[in-house]
Amino acid sequence: MTNNDILRRIRYTFNFSDTKMMAIFDLAGHQITRSQISDWLKRDDDPAYQECSDSELAIFLNGLINDKRGKKEGPQPEPEEHLTNNIIFMKLKIALNLKAEDVLEIMNLTDIRMSKHELSAFFRKAGHKNYRNCEDQILRNFLKGMQLKYGPNASAASK
Repeated sequence: MTNNDILRRIRYTFNFSDTKMMAIFDLAGHQITRSQISDWLKRDDDPAYQECSDSELAIFLNGLINDKRGKKEGPQPEPEEHLTNNIIFMKLKIALNLKAEDVLEIMNLTDIRMSKHELSAFFRKAGHKNYRNCEDQILRNFLKGMQLKYGPNASAASK
């Protein structure tokens, strides 16, 4: 999955406007323009398409955490220079204040069944013996499940 695809899916899920997207970046201490957002959200085959870097997506996800959970006191976390699916998955889990059961429920919406132990392996440090690399399919299904739970067409009962 590309960073641009992840950004598009999050924007659609929460129905964020350009102004809201800019505000989320601002919450992480980073100013961006409406044209930058527009270029990141364009289709890959559009001549004006610009690639969203790992650090730019990390800034957005840090801003999303601040938006959803409130800004914590003290210095803000530095954005990662290199993102993995595991880091993206963890930041989304933190932003939405999800417990393991909540994540499993979201995964079940896309017919992905896994145990708490399988899930916790994605959130371990990379050197840990039980660490498991989060493949694109898992992250894609989590984003799809988020859309089903929080998206504009989600039923009021699932929110």
